[in-house]
Amino acid sequence: MLELFLTVNSAVNSVVWGPPFLFLLVGTGLYLTIRLDFLQFKHFKLSWDKSFGRYFKRDVENEEGVLSSFQAISSAMAATLGVGNIAGVSTALSLGGPGAVFWMWISALVGMATKFAEAQLGVKFREKTGEEEYSGGVMYYIENGMGGRWKWLAYLYAFFAGIAAFGIGNMVQSNTLAHAAEDGFAVPTWITGIVVSLLVGLVVLGGIKRIGKVAEKLVPLMAAFYFIGGAIIIISHYSEIPAVMSTIFSSAFNPAAAFGGFAGASVRMAVRFGIARGVFSNEAGLGAASIVHAQARNKPTRQGMWGIWEVFIDTIVVGTITALVVLLTGALGTGETGAVLAAEGFTRGLPGPGGYIINISIIIFAYTTMLTWSFYGEESWKYLFGKSIVKPYRIVFVILLFVGAIGALEPIWLLADTLNGLMAAPNLIALVVLAGVVVKEKNKYLSELEKDKAA
Repeated sequence: MLELFLTVNSAVNSVVWGPPFLFLLVGTGLYLTIRLDFLQFKHFKLSWDKSFGRYFKRDVENEEGVLSSFQAISSAMAATLGVGNIAGVSTALSLGGPGAVFWMWISALVGMATKFAEAQLGVKFREKTGEEEYSGGVMYYIENGMGGRWKWLAYLYAFFAGIAAFGIGNMVQSNTLAHAAEDGFAVPTWITGIVVSLLVGLVVLGGIKRIGKVAEKLVPLMAAFYFIGGAIIIISHYSEIPAVMSTIFSSAFNPAAAFGGFAGASVRMAVRFGIARGVFSNEAGLGAASIVHAQARNKPTRQGMWGIWEVFIDTIVVGTITALVVLLTGALGTGETGAVLAAEGFTRGLPGPGGYIINISIIIFAYTTMLTWSFYGEESWKYLFGKSIVKPYRIVFVILLFVGAIGALEPIWLLADTLNGLMAAPNLIALVVLAGVVVKEKNKYLSELEKDKAA
Protein backbone atom coordinates (compact mmCIF):
# COMPACT_ATOMS: atom_id res chain seq x y z
CA MET A 1 0.00 0.00 0.00
CA LEU A 2 2.82 2.39 0.94
CA GLU A 3 4.61 1.56 -2.29
CA LEU A 4 1.47 2.37 -4.32
CA PHE A 5 1.07 5.66 -2.44
CA LEU A 6 4.68 6.64 -3.12
CA THR A 7 4.33 5.77 -6.82
CA VAL A 8 1.13 7.81 -7.25
CA ASN A 9 2.52 10.72 -5.24
CA SER A 10 5.73 10.69 -7.27
CA ALA A 11 3.75 10.86 -10.52
CA VAL A 12 1.64 13.80 -9.27
CA ASN A 13 4.71 15.53 -7.81
CA SER A 14 6.57 15.33 -11.12
CA VAL A 15 3.69 17.27 -12.69
CA VAL A 16 3.19 19.73 -9.82
CA TRP A 17 6.87 20.66 -9.57
CA GLY A 18 7.70 19.88 -13.19
CA PRO A 19 8.71 22.45 -15.84
CA PRO A 20 5.16 23.27 -17.12
CA PHE A 21 3.78 24.07 -13.66
CA LEU A 22 6.88 26.02 -12.66
CA PHE A 23 6.48 27.97 -15.90
CA LEU A 24 2.91 28.82 -14.86
CA LEU A 25 4.10 30.00 -11.42
CA VAL A 26 6.76 32.27 -12.89
CA GLY A 27 4.54 33.17 -15.83
CA THR A 28 1.78 34.36 -13.52
CA GLY A 29 4.29 36.50 -11.64
CA LEU A 30 5.56 37.95 -14.93
CA TYR A 31 1.99 38.57 -16.13
CA LEU A 32 1.15 40.43 -12.90
CA THR A 33 4.42 42.35 -13.11
CA ILE A 34 3.49 43.60 -16.58
CA ARG A 35 -0.16 44.30 -15.65
CA LEU A 36 1.01 46.24 -12.58
CA ASP A 37 3.43 48.24 -14.75
CA PHE A 38 6.49 46.80 -12.96
CA LEU A 39 5.25 48.09 -9.61
CA GLN A 40 7.83 46.22 -7.51
CA PHE A 41 10.67 47.95 -9.37
CA LYS A 42 9.25 51.38 -10.25
CA HIS A 43 7.78 51.88 -6.78
CA PHE A 44 10.33 49.94 -4.74
CA LYS A 45 11.07 52.93 -2.47
CA LEU A 46 7.36 53.67 -2.10
CA SER A 47 6.77 50.07 -1.02
CA TRP A 48 9.38 50.60 1.72
CA ASP A 49 7.87 53.94 2.78
CA LYS A 50 4.39 52.41 3.07
CA SER A 51 5.53 49.29 4.91
CA PHE A 52 8.67 49.33 7.07
CA GLY A 53 8.87 53.12 6.73
CA ARG A 54 5.46 53.56 8.39
CA TYR A 55 6.37 50.99 11.05
CA PHE A 56 9.59 52.75 12.03
CA LYS A 57 7.76 56.10 12.14
CA ARG A 58 5.15 54.45 14.39
CA ASP A 59 2.31 55.68 12.15
CA VAL A 60 -1.09 54.98 13.68
CA GLU A 61 -3.16 52.32 11.89
CA ASN A 62 -6.84 53.24 12.05
CA GLU A 63 -8.15 50.65 9.61
CA GLU A 64 -10.16 47.64 10.70
CA GLY A 65 -8.41 44.36 11.34
CA VAL A 66 -7.02 42.08 14.04
CA LEU A 67 -3.24 42.44 13.74
CA SER A 68 -1.00 45.41 13.14
CA SER A 69 0.47 45.35 9.64
CA PHE A 70 3.87 44.50 11.16
CA GLN A 71 2.38 41.59 13.14
CA ALA A 72 0.76 40.35 9.93
CA ILE A 73 4.01 40.47 7.92
CA SER A 74 5.92 38.91 10.83
CA SER A 75 3.39 36.07 10.97
CA ALA A 76 3.58 35.60 7.19
CA MET A 77 7.38 35.56 7.29
CA ALA A 78 7.29 33.16 10.23
CA ALA A 79 5.95 30.65 7.71
CA THR A 80 8.22 31.52 4.77
CA LEU A 81 11.48 32.07 6.66
CA GLY A 82 12.15 28.44 7.40
CA VAL A 83 13.81 25.23 6.38
CA GLY A 84 13.38 26.24 2.72
CA ASN A 85 15.88 29.07 3.19
CA ILE A 86 18.48 26.63 4.50
CA ALA A 87 17.81 23.10 3.24
CA GLY A 88 15.82 24.22 0.18
CA VAL A 89 18.44 26.62 -1.17
CA SER A 90 21.23 24.13 -0.44
CA THR A 91 19.33 21.40 -2.28
CA ALA A 92 18.89 23.71 -5.28
CA LEU A 93 22.66 24.22 -5.35
CA SER A 94 23.50 20.53 -4.99
CA LEU A 95 21.08 19.50 -7.78
CA GLY A 96 21.08 22.54 -10.06
CA GLY A 97 24.55 23.98 -9.46
CA PRO A 98 25.49 27.63 -8.90
CA GLY A 99 23.23 28.72 -11.78
CA ALA A 100 20.19 27.73 -9.70
CA VAL A 101 20.79 30.85 -7.59
CA PHE A 102 20.16 33.10 -10.62
CA TRP A 103 16.84 31.40 -11.38
CA MET A 104 15.92 31.57 -7.69
CA TRP A 105 16.40 35.34 -7.94
CA ILE A 106 14.25 35.51 -11.08
CA SER A 107 11.43 33.61 -9.40
CA ALA A 108 11.64 36.04 -6.47
CA LEU A 109 11.70 39.21 -8.58
CA VAL A 110 8.46 38.30 -10.37
CA GLY A 111 7.16 36.63 -7.21
CA MET A 112 7.19 40.04 -5.53
CA ALA A 113 4.30 41.04 -7.81
CA THR A 114 2.51 37.76 -7.06
CA LYS A 115 2.80 38.24 -3.29
CA PHE A 116 1.70 41.88 -3.65
CA ALA A 117 -1.48 40.70 -5.35
CA GLU A 118 -2.11 37.94 -2.78
CA ALA A 119 -1.74 40.30 0.19
CA GLN A 120 -3.85 43.00 -1.44
CA LEU A 121 -6.67 40.63 -2.38
CA GLY A 122 -6.53 38.99 1.05
CA VAL A 123 -7.44 42.30 2.71
CA LYS A 124 -9.88 43.46 0.02
CA PHE A 125 -12.10 40.38 0.02
CA ARG A 126 -11.90 39.33 3.69
CA GLU A 127 -15.05 38.85 5.73
CA LYS A 128 -15.83 40.01 9.26
CA THR A 129 -16.85 36.85 11.08
CA GLY A 130 -17.23 38.11 14.65
CA GLU A 131 -16.24 40.75 17.17
CA GLU A 132 -12.72 41.76 16.09
CA GLU A 133 -12.57 38.60 14.00
CA TYR A 134 -11.86 38.35 10.28
CA SER A 135 -11.35 35.55 7.78
CA GLY A 136 -9.64 35.97 4.45
CA GLY A 137 -7.24 34.50 1.97
CA VAL A 138 -7.44 32.63 -1.30
CA MET A 139 -10.78 30.97 -0.46
CA TYR A 140 -12.41 34.33 0.12
CA TYR A 141 -11.02 36.20 -2.85
CA ILE A 142 -12.11 33.32 -5.05
CA GLU A 143 -15.65 33.29 -3.64
CA ASN A 144 -16.14 37.04 -3.12
CA GLY A 145 -14.03 38.24 -6.03
CA MET A 146 -14.85 35.69 -8.72
CA GLY A 147 -18.41 34.87 -7.67
CA GLY A 148 -20.37 31.98 -6.18
CA ARG A 149 -20.04 29.75 -9.22
CA TRP A 150 -16.31 29.48 -8.43
CA LYS A 151 -16.89 28.33 -4.86
CA TRP A 152 -15.82 24.79 -5.78
CA LEU A 153 -12.37 26.19 -6.54
CA ALA A 154 -12.28 27.85 -3.12
CA TYR A 155 -13.21 24.53 -1.49
CA LEU A 156 -10.46 22.80 -3.47
CA TYR A 157 -7.87 25.29 -2.25
CA ALA A 158 -9.05 25.00 1.37
CA PHE A 159 -8.85 21.20 1.16
CA PHE A 160 -5.28 21.20 -0.19
CA ALA A 161 -4.15 23.85 2.30
CA GLY A 162 -5.86 22.12 5.22
CA ILE A 163 -4.11 18.81 4.53
CA ALA A 164 -0.79 20.48 3.72
CA ALA A 165 -0.85 22.22 7.11
CA PHE A 166 -0.53 18.86 8.87
CA GLY A 167 2.47 17.99 6.71
CA ILE A 168 4.64 20.92 5.65
CA GLY A 169 3.45 23.12 8.53
CA ASN A 170 3.42 20.50 11.27
CA MET A 171 5.06 17.07 11.24
CA VAL A 172 7.76 17.96 8.71
CA GLN A 173 8.75 20.98 10.82
CA SER A 174 8.72 19.20 14.19
CA ASN A 175 10.71 16.33 12.69
CA THR A 176 13.32 18.72 11.26
CA LEU A 177 13.50 20.62 14.55
CA ALA A 178 13.85 17.41 16.59
CA HIS A 179 16.72 16.15 14.45
CA ALA A 180 18.47 19.53 14.59
CA ALA A 181 18.23 19.44 18.39
CA GLU A 182 19.49 15.84 18.44
CA ASP A 183 22.41 16.50 16.06
CA GLY A 184 23.45 19.81 17.56
CA PHE A 185 22.70 19.38 21.25
CA ALA A 186 22.17 15.60 21.78
CA VAL A 187 18.55 16.08 22.88
CA PRO A 188 16.42 12.91 22.36
CA THR A 189 13.67 13.40 19.79
CA TRP A 190 10.89 12.39 22.21
CA ILE A 191 11.90 15.15 24.64
CA THR A 192 11.94 17.69 21.81
CA GLY A 193 8.51 16.42 20.73
CA ILE A 194 7.03 17.08 24.17
CA VAL A 195 8.65 20.52 24.49
CA VAL A 196 7.62 21.58 20.97
CA SER A 197 4.04 20.43 21.51
CA LEU A 198 3.83 22.46 24.72
CA LEU A 199 5.46 25.60 23.31
CA VAL A 200 3.42 25.58 20.11
CA GLY A 201 0.24 24.68 21.99
CA LEU A 202 0.62 27.62 24.38
CA VAL A 203 0.63 29.97 21.40
CA VAL A 204 -1.78 28.46 18.86
CA LEU A 205 -4.49 27.72 21.41
CA GLY A 206 -4.62 31.47 21.94
CA GLY A 207 -5.44 32.14 18.29
CA ILE A 208 -4.04 34.59 15.75
CA LYS A 209 -3.57 37.48 18.20
CA ARG A 210 -1.14 35.46 20.28
CA ILE A 211 0.59 34.14 17.15
CA GLY A 212 1.03 37.73 15.94
CA LYS A 213 2.51 38.88 19.24
CA VAL A 214 5.04 36.04 19.30
CA ALA A 215 5.91 36.41 15.61
CA GLU A 216 6.64 40.15 15.79
CA LYS A 217 9.27 39.45 18.46
CA LEU A 218 10.82 36.21 17.19
CA VAL A 219 10.93 36.77 13.42
CA PRO A 220 13.11 39.93 13.38
CA LEU A 221 15.39 38.31 15.99
CA MET A 222 15.88 35.07 14.07
CA ALA A 223 16.36 36.86 10.73
CA ALA A 224 19.00 39.14 12.24
CA PHE A 225 20.77 36.18 13.90
CA TYR A 226 21.06 34.29 10.62
CA PHE A 227 21.92 37.42 8.65
CA ILE A 228 24.78 38.41 10.95
CA GLY A 229 26.29 34.92 10.98
CA GLY A 230 26.14 34.66 7.19
CA ALA A 231 27.36 38.24 6.66
CA ILE A 232 30.49 37.61 8.74
CA ILE A 233 31.40 34.64 6.50
CA ILE A 234 30.62 36.51 3.27
CA ILE A 235 32.64 39.57 4.30
CA SER A 236 35.59 37.38 5.31
CA HIS A 237 35.58 35.97 1.75
CA TYR A 238 34.95 39.33 0.04
CA SER A 239 37.81 38.88 -2.45
CA GLU A 240 36.15 35.75 -3.85
CA ILE A 241 32.70 37.30 -4.31
CA PRO A 242 33.26 38.54 -7.93
CA ALA A 243 34.35 35.07 -9.06
CA VAL A 244 31.38 33.39 -7.34
CA MET A 245 28.92 35.89 -8.85
CA SER A 246 30.45 35.28 -12.28
CA THR A 247 29.99 31.53 -11.78
CA ILE A 248 26.35 32.02 -10.77
CA PHE A 249 25.54 34.01 -13.93
CA SER A 250 27.52 31.83 -16.32
CA SER A 251 26.10 28.59 -14.88
CA ALA A 252 22.58 29.95 -15.30
CA PHE A 253 22.98 29.68 -19.08
CA ASN A 254 25.75 27.09 -19.45
CA PRO A 255 26.14 23.61 -17.91
CA ALA A 256 27.97 23.62 -14.58
CA ALA A 257 31.05 21.38 -14.67
CA ALA A 258 31.53 18.66 -12.06
CA PHE A 259 34.14 19.21 -9.34
CA GLY A 260 34.94 17.57 -6.02
CA GLY A 261 31.79 15.90 -4.75
CA PHE A 262 29.55 17.99 -7.04
CA ALA A 263 28.33 15.97 -10.03
CA GLY A 264 27.69 18.94 -12.28
CA ALA A 265 24.34 20.24 -13.58
CA SER A 266 22.65 21.09 -16.86
CA VAL A 267 20.99 24.44 -17.56
CA ARG A 268 17.62 22.71 -17.35
CA MET A 269 18.44 21.46 -13.86
CA ALA A 270 19.58 24.94 -12.82
CA VAL A 271 16.31 26.47 -14.03
CA ARG A 272 14.09 23.77 -12.55
CA PHE A 273 15.63 23.55 -9.09
CA GLY A 274 16.33 27.26 -8.81
CA ILE A 275 12.72 28.19 -9.50
CA ALA A 276 11.23 25.28 -7.53
CA ARG A 277 13.27 25.97 -4.38
CA GLY A 278 12.73 29.71 -4.76
CA VAL A 279 8.95 29.22 -4.83
CA PHE A 280 9.18 26.69 -1.99
CA SER A 281 11.12 29.26 0.03
CA ASN A 282 8.98 32.39 -0.43
CA GLU A 283 5.65 30.67 -1.29
CA ALA A 284 4.76 33.31 -3.89
CA GLY A 285 1.96 31.75 -5.92
CA LEU A 286 0.86 29.30 -3.25
CA GLY A 287 -1.39 31.92 -1.65
CA ALA A 288 -1.13 30.80 1.98
CA ALA A 289 0.26 34.12 3.22
CA SER A 290 -2.90 35.90 2.07
CA ILE A 291 -4.71 34.18 4.95
CA VAL A 292 -2.67 36.06 7.56
CA HIS A 293 -2.27 39.28 5.54
CA ALA A 294 -6.07 39.43 5.61
CA GLN A 295 -5.86 39.98 9.39
CA ALA A 296 -3.96 43.27 9.04
CA ARG A 297 -5.26 46.66 10.12
CA ASN A 298 -4.44 48.15 6.74
CA LYS A 299 -5.67 49.19 3.32
CA PRO A 300 -5.51 46.48 0.61
CA THR A 301 -2.79 48.00 -1.58
CA ARG A 302 -0.73 49.22 1.36
CA GLN A 303 -0.70 45.70 2.76
CA GLY A 304 0.33 44.51 -0.68
CA MET A 305 3.46 46.64 -0.30
CA TRP A 306 4.43 44.46 2.66
CA GLY A 307 4.08 41.43 0.38
CA ILE A 308 6.79 42.83 -1.91
CA TRP A 309 9.21 43.02 1.00
CA GLU A 310 8.21 39.60 2.29
CA VAL A 311 9.61 37.97 -0.86
CA PHE A 312 12.60 40.30 -1.09
CA ILE A 313 13.81 39.57 2.45
CA ASP A 314 13.01 35.86 2.28
CA THR A 315 14.73 35.00 -1.00
CA ILE A 316 16.86 37.90 -2.22
CA VAL A 317 18.37 38.47 1.24
CA VAL A 318 18.17 35.32 3.39
CA GLY A 319 18.20 32.77 0.55
CA THR A 320 21.17 34.50 -1.06
CA ILE A 321 23.10 34.42 2.22
CA THR A 322 22.75 30.63 2.33
CA ALA A 323 23.82 30.30 -1.30
CA LEU A 324 26.86 32.56 -0.96
CA VAL A 325 28.04 30.86 2.22
CA VAL A 326 27.91 27.47 0.51
CA LEU A 327 29.66 28.70 -2.64
CA LEU A 328 32.28 30.96 -1.03
CA THR A 329 33.44 28.30 1.42
CA GLY A 330 33.70 25.56 -1.21
CA ALA A 331 31.12 23.42 0.59
CA LEU A 332 29.39 22.55 -2.70
CA GLY A 333 32.36 20.39 -3.65
CA THR A 334 31.87 18.09 -0.66
CA GLY A 335 28.90 16.28 -2.21
CA GLU A 336 26.60 17.06 0.72
CA THR A 337 23.05 18.26 0.20
CA GLY A 338 20.18 19.90 2.08
CA ALA A 339 20.69 21.29 5.58
CA VAL A 340 23.93 19.29 5.92
CA LEU A 341 25.40 21.24 2.99
CA ALA A 342 24.46 24.57 4.60
CA ALA A 343 25.91 23.40 7.92
CA GLU A 344 29.13 22.44 6.13
CA GLY A 345 29.35 25.94 4.66
CA PHE A 346 28.78 27.67 7.98
CA THR A 347 31.21 25.34 9.78
CA ARG A 348 33.91 26.04 7.22
CA GLY A 349 33.24 29.77 7.33
CA LEU A 350 33.01 29.98 11.12
CA PRO A 351 34.77 26.97 12.64
CA GLY A 352 33.14 26.32 16.00
CA PRO A 353 30.03 28.54 16.09
CA GLY A 354 29.05 27.96 12.43
CA GLY A 355 27.34 24.63 13.03
CA TYR A 356 25.45 26.05 15.99
CA ILE A 357 24.15 28.92 13.86
CA ILE A 358 22.53 26.44 11.48
CA ASN A 359 21.07 24.24 14.23
CA ILE A 360 19.68 27.17 16.21
CA SER A 361 18.32 28.79 13.04
CA ILE A 362 16.57 25.58 11.98
CA ILE A 363 15.03 25.20 15.44
CA ILE A 364 13.69 28.77 15.55
CA PHE A 365 12.68 28.83 11.87
CA ALA A 366 10.79 25.55 12.24
CA TYR A 367 9.08 26.69 15.45
CA THR A 368 7.74 29.92 13.97
CA THR A 369 6.69 28.13 10.77
CA MET A 370 4.52 25.78 12.84
CA LEU A 371 2.78 28.72 14.52
CA THR A 372 1.63 30.41 11.33
CA TRP A 373 0.85 27.22 9.44
CA SER A 374 -1.42 26.17 12.29
CA PHE A 375 -3.47 29.28 11.50
CA TYR A 376 -3.43 28.58 7.76
CA GLY A 377 -4.81 25.10 8.40
CA GLU A 378 -7.31 26.35 10.96
CA GLU A 379 -8.76 28.93 8.56
CA SER A 380 -8.88 26.37 5.75
CA TRP A 381 -10.79 23.82 7.84
CA LYS A 382 -13.04 26.56 9.22
CA TYR A 383 -13.94 27.56 5.67
CA LEU A 384 -14.87 23.95 4.88
CA PHE A 385 -16.60 22.91 8.13
CA GLY A 386 -17.44 26.05 10.13
CA LYS A 387 -16.22 27.52 13.44
CA SER A 388 -16.94 24.37 15.44
CA ILE A 389 -13.89 22.68 13.90
CA VAL A 390 -11.39 25.22 15.30
CA LYS A 391 -10.79 23.84 18.82
CA PRO A 392 -10.61 20.15 17.75
CA TYR A 393 -8.26 21.18 14.92
CA ARG A 394 -5.90 22.99 17.30
CA ILE A 395 -5.76 19.96 19.62
CA VAL A 396 -5.05 17.54 16.75
CA PHE A 397 -2.40 19.93 15.38
CA VAL A 398 -0.54 19.94 18.72
CA ILE A 399 -0.72 16.13 19.07
CA LEU A 400 0.67 15.59 15.57
CA LEU A 401 3.69 17.74 16.43
CA PHE A 402 4.83 15.03 18.84
CA VAL A 403 4.14 12.31 16.27
CA GLY A 404 6.23 14.19 13.73
CA ALA A 405 9.14 14.68 16.13
CA ILE A 406 9.60 10.98 16.84
CA GLY A 407 8.55 9.50 13.48
CA ALA A 408 10.29 8.63 10.23
CA LEU A 409 8.58 11.00 7.85
CA GLU A 410 9.86 10.49 4.32
CA PRO A 411 6.35 9.67 2.93
CA ILE A 412 4.91 12.72 4.71
CA TRP A 413 7.71 14.92 3.36
CA LEU A 414 6.88 13.73 -0.15
CA LEU A 415 3.11 14.19 0.27
CA ALA A 416 3.59 17.64 1.84
CA ASP A 417 5.74 18.75 -1.09
CA THR A 418 3.03 17.63 -3.54
CA LEU A 419 0.16 19.26 -1.62
CA ASN A 420 2.16 22.46 -1.27
CA GLY A 421 2.37 22.60 -5.07
CA LEU A 422 -1.27 21.65 -5.63
CA MET A 423 -2.32 24.67 -3.55
CA ALA A 424 -0.93 26.88 -6.30
CA ALA A 425 -3.37 25.81 -9.03
CA PRO A 426 -6.58 27.39 -7.63
CA ASN A 427 -4.63 30.44 -6.50
CA LEU A 428 -2.98 31.05 -9.87
CA ILE A 429 -6.36 30.84 -11.61
CA ALA A 430 -7.75 33.41 -9.17
CA LEU A 431 -4.78 35.77 -9.58
CA VAL A 432 -5.09 35.77 -13.36
CA VAL A 433 -8.89 36.26 -13.27
CA LEU A 434 -8.64 39.01 -10.63
CA ALA A 435 -5.62 40.78 -12.13
CA GLY A 436 -7.88 43.62 -13.28
CA VAL A 437 -9.10 44.14 -9.72
CA VAL A 438 -5.52 44.18 -8.43
CA VAL A 439 -4.53 46.81 -11.02
CA LYS A 440 -7.62 48.93 -10.31
CA GLU A 441 -6.96 48.91 -6.56
CA LYS A 442 -3.30 49.78 -7.11
CA ASN A 443 -4.12 52.68 -9.45
CA LYS A 444 -6.75 53.97 -7.04
CA TYR A 445 -4.28 53.97 -4.18
CA LEU A 446 -1.51 55.68 -6.17
CA SER A 447 -4.01 58.28 -7.36
CA GLU A 448 -5.01 59.00 -3.76
CA LEU A 449 -1.35 59.49 -2.85
CA GLU A 450 -0.92 61.97 -5.70
CA LYS A 451 -3.99 63.94 -4.55
CA ASP A 452 -2.65 64.02 -0.98
CA LYS A 453 0.68 65.39 -2.25
CA ALA A 454 -1.06 68.05 -4.29
CA ALA A 455 -3.31 69.13 -1.40
